[in-house]
Amino acid sequence: MEQERFDNLKLGERGAMLSIATYIVLSVIKLWIGYLAGSEALQADGLNNVTDIVASTAVLIGLKLSQKPADGNHPYGHWRAETVASLVASFIIVAVGLQVVYSAVISLFQGTSETPGLLSAWTAGFSALIMYLVYRYNKKLAERINSKAVATAAKDNLSDAWVSIAAVVGIIGAQFYLQWLDPIAALLVGLLIIKTGWGIFWDATHELTDGFDEELIKSFKETALATQGVEEVREIRARNYGNRAVVDVTVLVPGDLGIAVAHDISTKVEVKLMKRYDISAVHVHVEPH
Repeated sequence: MEQERFDNLKLGERGAMLSIATYIVLSVIKLWIGYLAGSEALQADGLNNVTDIVASTAVLIGLKLSQKPADGNHPYGHWRAETVASLVASFIIVAVGLQVVYSAVISLFQGTSETPGLLSAWTAGFSALIMYLVYRYNKKLAERINSKAVATAAKDNLSDAWVSIAAVVGIIGAQFYLQWLDPIAALLVGLLIIKTGWGIFWDATHELTDGFDEELIKSFKETALATQGVEEVREIRARNYGNRAVVDVTVLVPGDLGIAVAHDISTKVEVKLMKRYDISAVHVHVEPH
């Protein structure tokens, strides 16, 4: 089971590397054409992709660190490194979003008479299609290997697709002598970037502070309670370590049972939870009812 999780992290690296390679190519194209065509929105989109390179690199590093085995300082392993990587990525994404918003507002108030070239719209549209395809790949990969870091990369990919679509709208609007639409689109791009970064930040901090899905915990409790011999579930807690879930549960069994029988019941609870929910570790404490 543990080896399978390590193998999944290796697969996750592919998604991060695909994002990095795509961002490098698209950022160069967007910044270059955005500059030549005079499009604020496309340049903002390109700047977003530059920082996405850094964010995806942080995710890749987190995935690699997660594969380190447990040691004296990390008895539970380094699984949360990918969650920390997502947190770092969120800071980078929000910082860039704020910079894009600032530049767009300045440009909007200063006013511009320049109409961006139509080539910039085609570039943004092509970029949106590419990023959507990368999003689909990383989303499926994240679901397959249950990786928070790859899921973060997928969310960023989808956000980038929407950012490029916003740029297309602004650029095309400017063709109809609505030059203010280009900086407005850049402003929308910045806000979308910030929204994406905030969502990733919220998810990462929720996990790092041992937050867990309450509905899922209820399901764990029902499964444990349905195990033959269990009369009551006194306490149940769960937390995530990257793509590993750990559950602690206290069950009550008839007080006249022998130690061996009580132990067998606890083993049944452990096996049921691990198999049904793909949980990495279940710690069952048995008490007499």
